[in-house]
Amino acid sequence: MLDRDLRVVLATPMVEALLGFSIAVGESAPRALCGGGVKRPLAEALSAGTPVRTTLANPGRPGRMLSAQGLPFGEPGQRDGSVVLLAEVSAAEAEGAVLYHGMWTQERSMKEVFRVVSRVAAEDVAVLVRGETGVGKELVAQAIHALSPRHRGPFRAINCAALPANLLESELFGHTRGAFTGAVKDAPGHFQLASGGTLFLDEVAELSLELQAKLLRVLETRTVLPVGGRHPLPVDVRIVSATHRPLRKEVEAGRFRADLMYRLRVIPVFLPPLRERPGDVRLLTEKLVEQMNASHRRQIETISPSALDALEAWEFPGNVRELKNVLAYAYAIGDGPILSPSDLPPELFEQGRTTNAPSPEVESLTGEARRIARVLERVGGNRERAAKVLGWSRVTLWRRMRALGLASP
Repeated sequence: MLDRDLRVVLATPMVEALLGFSIAVGESAPRALCGGGVKRPLAEALSAGTPVRTTLANPGRPGRMLSAQGLPFGEPGQRDGSVVLLAEVSAAEAEGAVLYHGMWTQERSMKEVFRVVSRVAAEDVAVLVRGETGVGKELVAQAIHALSPRHRGPFRAINCAALPANLLESELFGHTRGAFTGAVKDAPGHFQLASGGTLFLDEVAELSLELQAKLLRVLETRTVLPVGGRHPLPVDVRIVSATHRPLRKEVEAGRFRADLMYRLRVIPVFLPPLRERPGDVRLLTEKLVEQMNASHRRQIETISPSALDALEAWEFPGNVRELKNVLAYAYAIGDGPILSPSDLPPELFEQGRTTNAPSPEVESLTGEARRIARVLERVGGNRERAAKVLGWSRVTLWRRMRALGLASP
């Protein structure tokens, strides 16, 4: 806590543990945290009385990084003081956020996905994208198309679970005049419309076995036979497909053809769910708020720490799509420039939640300790998985737990 002259009024024991040294009351916060460095975004924002979120080198622990959030308070245009929130960040977070074809992340797992996508895009082979609903599979498909030699060609997308089999066949392969009631003229299907480009087959595991056989024939012959047609038509399409279910298990269950799986799954790409990217919840929330401010009546300038805690505690089974819906709710329900917990959907706070509700022991912790304990609860106490989720090594996790009193010495 700082006064209007940016002198320290209060420093919690947690902050001093993070920094590795004591901060005296009355000391200059910019000098203590930023030293004489050339780049001083935290110091500059605090001096200007504007909110800021940034990363900085830990002045008391060389080689470690801190996230810093500065929040001025007081009457508009007048700074009565500031609150500075500090937390240690992982190496992935310290590397900074990246925007990749519409997808924001600061997590190493997603950055590795982007690296794989950039490499496979140049190879004209089939790609299967695996991931839960709402995680961004179509954005990956669009990135593959945009980075491929086919980028000047069309990109077409169809959800294989959205239509019954008879209509889906016509949508995929086209139909001729008179093929069925209402077919008053020849109509091309998605394969023809995407010729020279990329066709994205979302939820491909939902295809019927009959349609799977016809799709396999198209991939083998590079021709399509429209519904009601007699003569195959040549097509030149790259296939990117997606599913939230493992195709190998679908094959074992007799619901998916093994020969088609091998045609579609030349290169698999796995998208991690949002619950395994804890650092991205805050980042995506901030970026989505920036976007939504441009199109909504309400203008959100600040996200309260307690609202961020609630968002980070939720597992988001619907992933990024669900996060967008949560924020749309907040814009519709709430008012004012601060996003507070009362603006969020009630299910984020329902009593009796099992997998999502932090225990009372976790709730009693603060800062980084709460984040670590929350992740450990999610993964059933498995430190190896927890370290992976946090973007740390097991040794780093153990050291942080010991420093924060979460593990015995």
